[in-house]
Amino acid sequence: MKDLGIEVKTHMSTIDKETAKIIEETLLEEKREPKEEMQKEKAEGEEAQAREERKEVSTAVIPRPPVVTVMGHVDHGKTTLLDTIRKTNIAAREAGGITQKIGASVVEHEEKKIVFIDTPGHEAFTKMRARGAQVTDIAVLVVAADDGVKPQTIEAIDHTKAAGVPIIVAINKIDKPNADIERTKRQLAELGLVPEEWGGDTIFVEVSAKRGTGVNELLEMIVLLAEYMELKAEVDVPAEGYVLESRLDKGKGPVADVIIKKGILRKGDVVLAKGSYGRVRAMFDDKGRQLKEAGPSMPVEIIGLNSLPEAGDSFRVVKSEKEAKAAVEAYLEELREKKRSVRPKKLTLEEFLKQVEEGEAKELRLIIKADAQGELDALIPTLEKLSTDEVKVRCLHSGIGNVNESDVMLASASNAVIIGFNVKVDSKARQAAEREGVQVRLYKVIYDVEEDVKAAMIGMLEPKYEEVYLGKAEVRAVFRIKGGRVAGCYVLDGRIPRNAQVRIKRGDEIIYEGKISSLKRFKDDVKEVSKGYECGIGIEGFSTFAEGDIIEAFEVREVRRVTL
Repeated sequence: MKDLGIEVKTHMSTIDKETAKIIEETLLEEKREPKEEMQKEKAEGEEAQAREERKEVSTAVIPRPPVVTVMGHVDHGKTTLLDTIRKTNIAAREAGGITQKIGASVVEHEEKKIVFIDTPGHEAFTKMRARGAQVTDIAVLVVAADDGVKPQTIEAIDHTKAAGVPIIVAINKIDKPNADIERTKRQLAELGLVPEEWGGDTIFVEVSAKRGTGVNELLEMIVLLAEYMELKAEVDVPAEGYVLESRLDKGKGPVADVIIKKGILRKGDVVLAKGSYGRVRAMFDDKGRQLKEAGPSMPVEIIGLNSLPEAGDSFRVVKSEKEAKAAVEAYLEELREKKRSVRPKKLTLEEFLKQVEEGEAKELRLIIKADAQGELDALIPTLEKLSTDEVKVRCLHSGIGNVNESDVMLASASNAVIIGFNVKVDSKARQAAEREGVQVRLYKVIYDVEEDVKAAMIGMLEPKYEEVYLGKAEVRAVFRIKGGRVAGCYVLDGRIPRNAQVRIKRGDEIIYEGKISSLKRFKDDVKEVSKGYECGIGIEGFSTFAEGDIIEAFEVREVRRVTL
């Protein structure tokens, strides 16, 4: 103990060896060099810095798989093609071979993931888009080589183009004896989908879904297009995404199929989807395997919501169930408020002017339905020829027959007006139009259609502005007042209103332009002074008046355009 510089004295007793050892270790700890502590702090600092660097890396965007929607005419082989790709037997289990619900699956091609969404058709695709769900990155349009372009093919093209989604054409059933690939290509080229080998920019792949011919090439084209698009997403953010569909399961309760847009969704997260919320109790992938977490572009089934969200609803992860519940209550109250008030029509020809003023594109979008092809052939060119450099008329979709619900959903999603020529509106479409606020206009005379479209376009034109002369006054004297100078004037012509725009001329030179700040007759403020009267004029930002200056008053008026 002498080495420690202390002396232990005992009275009537001695310290045993074990006690002495404990005391020695304690004192050594207290006298330890600070070097070890400094090294410890340094190590902790380096670890903190490493954690920060890892955080910075994690906040960077990462590549994500493409989300692909398969569309086309009924019986052209959409599900069979997906069967071959996924190596499953979905088609055999579906009633009549037609897809009954939205499903999503993940496949791999050359170690690259692709997410496929199989929709019941373009109606579901557009309904989701109308609800704000921008899910799809690439659309695969399946067209049967033995059947060619059909009405639903045209509608799928129009709906996809309206969404601004790139299209890959899969010409299916090339193994059929009556397959005519060249005819199918010509029909699609007439609709604006020109093959690359013809000088166009649309990728065409010839496939046989049943035999598997060309499927690998199709997957390769999807991967190449996705790489060109450079699809990326953030991961170190609260997860967000969209609901693909929902259903009520007797054993599981509300079940939602969702696709993640960004972030990582984890088991235990609190999810908010407009009017639904809950903690994720379980999560499964497209193969039915239970997951702890899932990243961007991944489709998963989640269990734990308190109610069923709607297809197309957005979802996001929030901090707590309390926050989620408060958001749901606010959302439901907003819905009740909307029901109590009459919702203004947002998609009328008259409302386009308001959209222009808010900075939206000057494009009048139309969906045209007629009872005969000849009428469409006459009507569409007539309306599109009305386009000018300032306002474009664009026909998003046209077809023969009555206005249906699909037309209304496309109009809602694309902010378009529906024009019906010698057709009616079916009951479901009328209800949907009222619900979505879409305007449907019916006509029997082409001239009336043309006049209404012209009127709408004129309303979308930028207004002109013109200067209107009001009057002039001559400066006869200059008076000093507190804070500046005012001009004692005599009105030579017209009138001088208070708050008018003015320019000051000294000889032939304009020396200032501004606005009248004060106008007085003697000591009283007045609204205007007419010809032949004297007044005092103060001008904002100007006080260097000189006798003989001319003050000219004018105003700038907006002039509505009356012609294209």
